[in-house]
Amino acid sequence: MEASCLVLLLRSCVQFFALPVYLLWYLGIWELLGKKAFPYFMAWQTVSYNNKMSAKKRELFSNLNDFASSAGTLKLLEIGTGTGSNFQFYPRGCRITCTDPNPNFNKFLAKNLSENPHLQLERCLVATAEDLHQISDASVDVVVCTLVLCSVKSIEGSMREVLRVLRPGGAFYFIEHVAGAPSSWSLFWQQIYDPTWNILFDGCYLTRETWKDLEKAGFSEVKLRHIQAPLNWVPAKPHIIGYAVK
Repeated sequence: MEASCLVLLLRSCVQFFALPVYLLWYLGIWELLGKKAFPYFMAWQTVSYNNKMSAKKRELFSNLNDFASSAGTLKLLEIGTGTGSNFQFYPRGCRITCTDPNPNFNKFLAKNLSENPHLQLERCLVATAEDLHQISDASVDVVVCTLVLCSVKSIEGSMREVLRVLRPGGAFYFIEHVAGAPSSWSLFWQQIYDPTWNILFDGCYLTRETWKDLEKAGFSEVKLRHIQAPLNWVPAKPHIIGYAVK
């Protein structure tokens, strides 16, 4: 009870200092500004994130070609592509379809595509993870999703779409920040910052137990592990990383 009261008290303090942001959010101005400004923030932030997570990403994506179709070409769909920060880790000749609900990422996406000519761009779509109707059933070998499930409206709905578009035997690759372990300092600070964080960072939640959603989504196999990402900010350190096979 004492911990809960302390969390509520500190949460209120954070919200008090963020009152101008809450006012802009209430008036609908923050969301409008955020859609345009968020890509600039992510373009800066993903450089730092990739520097610290490069080894983890290379290890995770090292076996992508194992899921290439019988023709030998890997058809990859990335959900929430953002600036295209994962492009450098994809294998040569990979045919990629990009999706993101925010079209303001386009110029950053184009820059990363020009810097990664080893990829073959199929198309770029404005779409949410829960609605990939523009992608045919069982049409891709691999779906990739990094730091996206923290902000989707429905993880369950997103996983239904992932399973629909994956061919039998295809794989879903993920890296996501998640809720910290019970009674940990990470979870303590996540609970304090979560409401304000959600408004500041385009609907992102700090306290989602995403691994539970993946484990019950209906994949035939889930290879998942919990890690502490080498990041500076404690609440964002708890991560899950791995892949799941349809």
